[in-house]
Amino acid sequence: MRKQRHRSRAVLAAAAVAVLGVAGCDAVGGDSPGPSGTGAHKAKPSPTPTWDSSPASIAAVGDSITRGFDACAVLTDCPEVSWATGGSAEVDSLAVRLLGRARAAERSWNYAVTGARMADLPVQMGKAAARKPDLVAVMVGANDACRNSTAAMTSVTDFRAGFQDAMSTLRESAPEAQVYVASVPNLKRLWSEGRTNPVGKQVWKLGLCPSMLGDADALDAAATARRDIVQKRVQDYNKVLAEVCAKDRHCRFDGGAVYDYRFGTGQLSQFDWFHPSVNGQARLAEIAYRTVTGKKA
Repeated sequence: MRKQRHRSRAVLAAAAVAVLGVAGCDAVGGDSPGPSGTGAHKAKPSPTPTWDSSPASIAAVGDSITRGFDACAVLTDCPEVSWATGGSAEVDSLAVRLLGRARAAERSWNYAVTGARMADLPVQMGKAAARKPDLVAVMVGANDACRNSTAAMTSVTDFRAGFQDAMSTLRESAPEAQVYVASVPNLKRLWSEGRTNPVGKQVWKLGLCPSMLGDADALDAAATARRDIVQKRVQDYNKVLAEVCAKDRHCRFDGGAVYDYRFGTGQLSQFDWFHPSVNGQARLAEIAYRTVTGKKA
């Protein structure tokens, strides 16, 4: 049995080698309150004078989290379980909760792309705007921090410019569309939880979010400092999301709820121990629903 387990792990690693070059350092999103002192931006949901908590259509933009990457099968998108637009009964996505299952299938669209960073958001937002949706759900930023090194992370200035550009693109075609913005997840917590699984750590070695997950078991000063740099950048990204959203009267930020969610191993993909599992996607849907409607999920 021991040889069989080793052989299974080898097969998983070999399969991952071929695809991780495409998926790159793409990361996932987070989901209940994080440990105190994390320093996440705690902005309250942006005030919106005319917010409709019952939109009739939804478009989603972002990265692998919103595509359900690694939730159903190894190194594969699974939009059916997307927190934003998926039809899975296990997830009960934002679209299903707001529109009902039948209408969600016809009146929700997913333009997220696995591996996307903030620089890619304006193009996605343009596609979403063309649908004239009542609500656009946004989750992006993990890949901007998940790079080969901390030096390669997207600068805060460029991150802000990209989000402003995306919002401007939306407003050109859909000036009244509402926007829900999810905070970037707590990548350090995902590392802390996922590193307990030996198979997951083998997959991480193939290039998954090296800036945070590289040398997963290293706890020396250099490794700790590297992870702290990534963590600080994520916190800065969340501050940008909150500030830009607050300037748009039809935008609502989650107040750091996704960042604060205490992802456990049950909310992590069994294939990479970093992306959200089906259960993790359901938790993201709950957070989004609460922010959009002001109701408990």
